[in-house]
Amino acid sequence: MEELEKKIEEPGFWDNTDISQQVMKELKGLKDNLERANGLTTSFEDIGLLIEMAYEEEDASLISEIEEELQTFEEVFEELRIQTLLSGEYDKDNAIVTLHAGAGGTESCDWASMLYRMYTRWAEQKGFSVEVLDFLDGDVAGIKAVTFQVNGENAYGYLKSEKGVHRLVRISPFNAAGKRQTSFASCDVVPDIEDDIDIELNDDDLKIDTYRASGAGGQHVNKTSSAIRITHLPTGIVVQCQNERSQHNNKEKAMQMLKAKLYLLKEQEQADKVSDIRGEIKEIGFGNQIRSYVMQPYTLVKDHRTNVESGNVSSVLDGNIDLFMNAYLKGQNKEET
Repeated sequence: MEELEKKIEEPGFWDNTDISQQVMKELKGLKDNLERANGLTTSFEDIGLLIEMAYEEEDASLISEIEEELQTFEEVFEELRIQTLLSGEYDKDNAIVTLHAGAGGTESCDWASMLYRMYTRWAEQKGFSVEVLDFLDGDVAGIKAVTFQVNGENAYGYLKSEKGVHRLVRISPFNAAGKRQTSFASCDVVPDIEDDIDIELNDDDLKIDTYRASGAGGQHVNKTSSAIRITHLPTGIVVQCQNERSQHNNKEKAMQMLKAKLYLLKEQEQADKVSDIRGEIKEIGFGNQIRSYVMQPYTLVKDHRTNVESGNVSSVLDGNIDLFMNAYLKGQNKEET
């Protein structure tokens, strides 16, 4: 933190708005964490004093207060500990999330919309903002595909754990026979890399399509072909954006998304990792899911990578997914060390 403060005092620092804003944001985050760490120290000392008082005065009524203080201490400590694991190059960046409904028609589209709601609820709880970049409604209900950006510190660091296929088992409200049905949806996550990325793009490798935007946005959005779809022919990567009002701005955002995906692909190839930026995403079907959400005949959410489980499906679908994210981050940290 001292190095950042010295940097701010350097001549010409404030002349570069982008750099100054980035550093100030990082400095604020460090100061907030320092205050929370100091608060933990104070809380730890307070708990120790309460325990001493309870022993000396033989006052059993203090036990419940000690337990409450200890639970709060553990929650804050765990949250700070998880933040120390978010040390990847892009972990602090905003995240761009894309959800695709798998095979299964309306049921899968409804499942994709449930996942979208889950992630937006999670973002709200974190104090993050959500910006929809592209949206495709289902034919009857739900969502065929949606791309949205989550803005907040460490958004990508947390959401990278969600890459993969998500499986839902329930009695479908769209099945007249009332039978259990299994649905799938995929989740792809890339960082919103704000810096200029040194990626060369050949115009011959790009297929650029324009189309009319769908969903909310007023007359301009629905009557002009302002939405952009870019296909990178050598890799098959497709990015879309329809959020901005002008075709130019949508194209600029789509190109930024494409460069970010190609940059990650290049890094993974150099590291002899998977040669697909979608990481753990495979075919959207049986046997490839990273997490299962079972609503009937019992209730259980299980992450198949970490074996972490929760019996409260409703709570998970309301955005309480830190349990799974944290377990994934801990597991990744163990593998790296």
